[in-house]
Amino acid sequence: MQLNANQLAASKFKNGIASVVAVPGSGKTLTMTRRIAYLIQHYGIAPESILGLTFTRNAAQAMRDKLKHILNDIAAKVTLSTIHSFCYTILKNEGKVFELLHGVEQIRFIRSIMKKHKIRTLSPGTILREISLAKNNIISEYEFREIYLDDPTMEIIGLIYQAYETEKTNSFLMDFNDLIIEACELLRNNPEIQEKYQQTHRHILVDEFQDTNPAQAEILNLLVSRAKDSSFYVTGDDWQAIFNFIGASVGNLLNFQRTFPGSKQFILDMNYRSTPQILTACFNLIQHNVRKIDKSLLTENPDGQAVLVIDASNEDDEAIRITQEIQGLVSDKYEYRDVAILYRANSQSRVIEDVLSQNEIPYHIENGMTFYQRREVKILLNYLRLIHDPESVEGDDALKNVINAPNRYIGKKFIAELEEYAQHENINHLYESLKRKPVVVPYLKHNIREFIKLIDSLMQKIETAKPAEMIMMLRETLDYDRWISEDDIPSPDDNLIANLNELQIAASKYKDIPTFLNYTDSFRDQTRNDKAGVSLMTIHKSKGLEFPVVFCIGFVDGVMPNVCGDIEEERKIAFVGISRAMKLLYLSHATIRMGRPVKQSPFLDEILGLKK
Repeated sequence: MQLNANQLAASKFKNGIASVVAVPGSGKTLTMTRRIAYLIQHYGIAPESILGLTFTRNAAQAMRDKLKHILNDIAAKVTLSTIHSFCYTILKNEGKVFELLHGVEQIRFIRSIMKKHKIRTLSPGTILREISLAKNNIISEYEFREIYLDDPTMEIIGLIYQAYETEKTNSFLMDFNDLIIEACELLRNNPEIQEKYQQTHRHILVDEFQDTNPAQAEILNLLVSRAKDSSFYVTGDDWQAIFNFIGASVGNLLNFQRTFPGSKQFILDMNYRSTPQILTACFNLIQHNVRKIDKSLLTENPDGQAVLVIDASNEDDEAIRITQEIQGLVSDKYEYRDVAILYRANSQSRVIEDVLSQNEIPYHIENGMTFYQRREVKILLNYLRLIHDPESVEGDDALKNVINAPNRYIGKKFIAELEEYAQHENINHLYESLKRKPVVVPYLKHNIREFIKLIDSLMQKIETAKPAEMIMMLRETLDYDRWISEDDIPSPDDNLIANLNELQIAASKYKDIPTFLNYTDSFRDQTRNDKAGVSLMTIHKSKGLEFPVVFCIGFVDGVMPNVCGDIEEERKIAFVGISRAMKLLYLSHATIRMGRPVKQSPFLDEILGLKK
């Protein structure tokens, strides 16, 4: 592909510091790849001295594949890596002895610390999320505790944060955040080591710079050489900075020229993805943000259709009309794989999944689970299975899945003993075995007695209670919402609570539990995970992707924009969603949501140019 004038100028940049600010679909990654090739082929730069950093392994691999087409075997000599992976390499090269703590092991590690400190009011996930956010912002455990002296919840997290850091150090462990923090410390305190890496990687390129957090910006600043024959080159788009919730700071890109006086700025404003009508809609929307880098949004693509708005009476009507549109598109010239349905929150997928399924339209959830397989939903469905038919294989599986939800401190060892007891006493199923098995440990005995009391009481109502009523009883009796959301007073805007509300709405359409369970079980078949089908995903998951046809759903106030979100960040999220569309863009909203009247999103009038 031939580069346009702006892409060519950016790819020819040799020495110094530069930022490439690129609109969606403008060939940002292509330009960055071509610059690497240009450094090697035209300027005689050694490939070993070039370091390309991305935020995901997939992005690094995609860049590696593109580079191989241009440079062949020489491409392997260029270092392309994620920032975390590169910091890991630095630490290991410099003799740091540690093991990486992540995933399930990290959860177990923090849980053991919580147990020592008798912390039961918070979940490991909540604590790890706050610790990670603090580290991304270069806030130590001591600073954290000082900042939150008057906040009881955060004081508990600060206590665990400090104990977590101490125990990791004593055990020679590091988490992913530590890789960057420790690499910063190493380079900052050892000028000779810093100079070594500056000499080794004289040309550093960073993709998606708007998504860097303060800690990542710090390590990059330490790696950059100020020598005349070196370069620091970043690409990004402030209009697409939508990861503030995990600590990303768009200010790193917005203030780049202030941070690096005299740096060069290139603007890539030619979009090769979308029709002029879609781009006008995108530009109309983003112009309402104040904190941004001003740029155009141009294209030479041929005209297409105007942006289409679906006005629906409620979520079911919205889903039905979207499905009808998809059926019409597929009967014309499109395939199911050409279509994406994007939403602000995961809970919005439920009604879409239901209607697609009823119409036998194949789909898949991009990098996620179908609605009825989500943990908080699945637990309640398993409770229904156990209550409906405890004397069955499904009842046995359900019991094993719910007996510790919420936590009753019943371990795998007890479950194994329960199965052995059932076999020894010739008892067919586990619930009956649980009722008969002698239990000596007092707390276990109490918890099991309470569990049996709950299930038995609900079983007595099985003939009269409808599925939605049974779900409500479970939520109230178990204090389920508080357990799931980890908040003392669960917010209805919590995504997990929203999923529970959607489950209840789905259940309200069925008169009995067996029929409802049969329906939810149908979502396990291949039609619901067909990669050739319609793509369903949150807007955050869609970033970097493109589709011929895009439906952005739920354009109602309180959802898009989210009631808890910063309005400018919410507008950027909407911008990312609509800018995925290549040929056709649909925006949909309902006048009634979850049984209540709602206003259409203010973003709709902005997109359509009705609000200046």
